[in-house]
This record gives sequence, structure tokens and C-alpha cells, in this order.
Amino acid sequence: MTTTPAELSGLFKEAYASNIMNLVPEVAKVIKMVPFIERDKEEGNKYHQPVIVSNEHGFTYAAAAAGAFALNSSISLNMQDAQVEGSQILLRSALSYDAAAKASNSKKAFVKATELLVENMMESSAKRLEISCIYGRKGLGTTASSANIGATSTTITVTTAKWATGIWSGSETAEVNFYISNTTLVSSSADAIFTVTSVNANLRTMVITGTSTGITALDIAIAANADDVDIYFRGSFGVEMNGLDAIMSNTTGTLFNISATTYNLWAGNTYTAGSAQLTMGKILAAVSKAVQRGLNEKVCALLNPDTWANVNSDLAALRQYDGSYRREKGENGVENITFYHQNGAIELISHNCIKEGEALIFPPKKVRRLGAQDISFKTPGREDEIFLHLPSNAGFELRTYTDQAIFIETPARTVKITDIVNA
Repeated sequence: MTTTPAELSGLFKEAYASNIMNLVPEVAKVIKMVPFIERDKEEGNKYHQPVIVSNEHGFTYAAAAAGAFALNSSISLNMQDAQVEGSQILLRSALSYDAAAKASNSKKAFVKATELLVENMMESSAKRLEISCIYGRKGLGTTASSANIGATSTTITVTTAKWATGIWSGSETAEVNFYISNTTLVSSSADAIFTVTSVNANLRTMVITGTSTGITALDIAIAANADDVDIYFRGSFGVEMNGLDAIMSNTTGTLFNISATTYNLWAGNTYTAGSAQLTMGKILAAVSKAVQRGLNEKVCALLNPDTWANVNSDLAALRQYDGSYRREKGENGVENITFYHQNGAIELISHNCIKEGEALIFPPKKVRRLGAQDISFKTPGREDEIFLHLPSNAGFELRTYTDQAIFIETPARTVKITDIVNA
């Protein structure tokens, strides 16, 4: 009996359909926090979202005895059409014919043969989506230097401020591109494709391999543009979604078809930690900038784990013991940190994909993911076909696909903290 794609697809739905989103790992905190809203693309392949960028201003003032005073003209609120471009992310994996034949014997055999593959595909896809939601259009890290190993390999060091261990953990064999000043591709064609061979998180270094032409161009670019060569996953530059960082960092440019220069409420806020540790006081000061521009609800602050530890230590140093103190048993430390400020709650969330020198603060209720499809094993237009024949190999192909973008309704109520130096 021949194993068919339809048979495998049926077993897949029977085994995984009810719990596929439960496979999204807990480390994918943003996509678990921010709801996905299915939208149809309209003209120009964009999602359209109306937003208010200025208030009503048709007021008239008059003295107590002004009589039948004249009225000023109405000045209505200003609503703009935010045009959000979705980012498509597709992952391919393969299952050989012999493995598929063994798996097709029963549901139990199918789960045993595919569970590890399916879970890893979901985890890998969720991580890529998570990184795009945070750093889309801003890069994964910035190089500080390189040390050539040979004709086809070099060791790059990433700046401390732009390093996030979570981004690079498990990235061996990932393909990347490098861009100078976020504009110019290093090398060209196949020579511009580099592979991450190994990662040393303690030293913030990665061994990068490529063609001899590409490695030569990369070493030259890093030497000539210190702290200005940025790393992107292969093919993501200019086509992935604008992440939280890009939205919060936009203070004067046009984003989602709306100008932050024309409309002040479309500009984000930035705050510097002064090239020092982040403290509770600095977080409160940063959030105050958003409060002055309308923030009056709970916010979440995404922090690098080292930054979170520093703030936790700062909080512990300020702690005063009350009547609950017992000398027989001491407990200290917290799993989550929540401050209360003028806006309400400020929840500090440790996230290993946040760069060491940055923190991102936003009101979660004002953030959403808009798109045609959340992460799924269904191919658009062919929802019943989960397994496909490989055209040139003896096996079946399994894919995950998503089309979406993250969107903040009120950029003025967000803050990006920069220049953090962790102890």
C-alpha cells in the first residue's frame, strides 16, 4: 500500500489539529501576549487600520455675559488610514518516504514519528515570528569587529548593546546577510549569503562562513564601518514587518503611511539610561514621557535578562521588612516585577531576545497582530493538503506559513530605553 499526502494530512489533523497552537513555546512572549486579528488584504496588498491622530478642536470660549456670542467653526478630529504591510514567513521541512510509510500505520505511529519534527517546526517558526515582531526592519545585531580565520570563514564580535543571546541560541546553520548602515548589502548574489557556524554567547562572537569573495568583503566592511554593520536573517531585509523597535523608534519619519512629523501622536518616545544600569527610577522617568502624551493604562516593559536582574537587585535594595519578617525563614527574590506609577501597573518581563542595551515599553491593549493567517501548517488555498510530494526527492514536504504584521495604535504611548549598561 502506498502512503499518500491525503492519508498523512488526515493523520496530522487527527493528531494535532486541536492543540497545534499549544506548541508555541513560552519564550515567544510577544506573540502570546498580543492577539492575532485576521484581516483581508485590501488594495496594494496592505491591511488598513483607521487611527485617530488629533482631537476635536472646534471650541468657542465666551465671557459670562457675552450674550448670543458667535461660534467658531468646527475642527473635527483627524483620522488617518494606517496601511500595514504583512510579512510572509514560510518554513519547509521534509519527511522521507520510508519514515512516512512507517508513520501511516496508525495515529500512534504517526505521532511517534512526527512529534519531534512538528514541535520543532512550530518552535522554530514561533521564534522567527517573535524576533520579527520585536526587531523587524531593525536588524538582529551590530558588529563590533571581525577576526579572519581563513578564506571562507571569519569570527565576528557583536556589540554588547546590540547582543541578545536568545536570538542566536540554536542559530547554528542559519543563513544571514549583512548590511552597512541598514542600507547597503555586503557583497552580492550568492557571495552575500553567510552561514552561522558556531556561537559563543559569553564572548558575543559567531563564526561566519561564506564564499571567499563574501568573507573578504565582510571583513573589509566591518573594518571600515565599525559598529555600523547590521545582521539580518537571509532575505528578510526590507520585506519583514516593522517590529516594536521600529515603531517606537520612529520619531520623525513616515510609518504605515502616516507622518510622525505631521502628527505628533504618531511619534514614539525614547529615553536614555545614560550608559549605566537601568533602575526603577529610570523606568518610572521613561514611562512618564509616555504619560505626558496620553498613557493612562498598564504597560509591559521587555527587558534583557541581565537588565531584569539588575532592576530586581535595585528593587531588593529598596525593600523594607515589615511585620511579616521571620528570622527562622528568609525568602527573597521575585519571578515577576510590577511597579505602580501614574499610568497604573508597569510589568517588567524578562525576554532573552531583547538586546542588552535596550528596553521596550508599550501598552499591550494597544498592540495587535494583523494578518491573513497566523502560524499554521495549512497552505493558503490548499487547506486540506498539509503534506506535499517533494518534486526531486523521495519524500514529503511539510510547511508552516504565516502572513501578518504587528501594529501599535498609539505610538506616542510607547518608550524605547537605550544606552543601558548592565552590571
